[in-house]
Amino acid sequence: MHLLDLVALGTVCDVMPLTGLNRAFVAQGLKIARWRQNLGLTALADVAGLKEAPTAYHLGFMIGPRVNAGGRVGEASLGARLLSTDDETEARTIAQRLDVLNRERQQIEAAVLEEAINLVETTDIQTKPILLVKGEGWHPGVIGIVASRLKERYARPACVISFTEDIGKGSGRSITGVDLGTAMHAACHQGFLVHGGGHAMAAGFTVTRALYEAFYDFLLQRLSENMKDILPTLDLDASLTLKGITTSFLQSLSCLEPFGAGNPTPKFMVQNVRISYAEVFGNDHVRCTLLSEDGTRQKAIAFRVAQHPLGQAILKLKNHLLHVAGTLRLDTWGGHHEAVVYIEDIMEA
Repeated sequence: MHLLDLVALGTVCDVMPLTGLNRAFVAQGLKIARWRQNLGLTALADVAGLKEAPTAYHLGFMIGPRVNAGGRVGEASLGARLLSTDDETEARTIAQRLDVLNRERQQIEAAVLEEAINLVETTDIQTKPILLVKGEGWHPGVIGIVASRLKERYARPACVISFTEDIGKGSGRSITGVDLGTAMHAACHQGFLVHGGGHAMAAGFTVTRALYEAFYDFLLQRLSENMKDILPTLDLDASLTLKGITTSFLQSLSCLEPFGAGNPTPKFMVQNVRISYAEVFGNDHVRCTLLSEDGTRQKAIAFRVAQHPLGQAILKLKNHLLHVAGTLRLDTWGGHHEAVVYIEDIMEA
């Protein structure tokens, strides 16, 4: 039982469905994590600035990436050493090292993503239903994350390849309805890839420089037909007014946790609101204030969208009547609890 905090971390970070037995493991594991018995997890929470009781969100987006940073841009053994140590000083030292590596990973990722976006938007790649970009010496530890970012930005399957001499290591992310893993297996069987495989939503592969164009043609021929009737969708669970977004409502909503794969965070539509204030903050984020007709105000944030159409719309559509879609979260800081809307899309009313 005392190791369920590690079970929870592994289950969440491996994006396993949080249903059935997995849900029970994670729910109980989060309770164990709150006791701060594992010195490594405690040290990572401290360097990440996590002051509140951990949730599945914290495991997936604050703790997990730092553990993973060792394998992506540093030493893969750091995470295992951190989570198994019984030496408090060693735990703090490794946690600080992983935090530094995670920031390094973020910088590398941002640089590769900028190059990848430039390739898409300055070539005919942007007109194709499947995105495939390649770079020389791109760090292999971030190409999967970059593929995911491209998929989110363009709402299309995206593959990213890092070439070293004549061999390219690739990673791909797909959208619902387009089976990328099966396509990779088929490409491998037909001789377009050295290695390849995965599942519907993600894949990894190795391609030679000589077969790069032929491999891209194969992907386009195989998957384009599946893309014809697919439109980006955002499934919503309910409609709310700003006045209904209260701390007590969010505390009740927390009874449905842990949220994650198989049990996604509920998404809501907030209808007929205006943006009274908006600004860019941090690296690429936008925050704003939503205002309803009855005068209710609500803090809202959209992450990594400042250069994206969504971010530009938030900044430009001040005082327009809008419908806003997204998730809700109860932020805790300085002993205060504050409801925040995390915007995923907007449309004019």
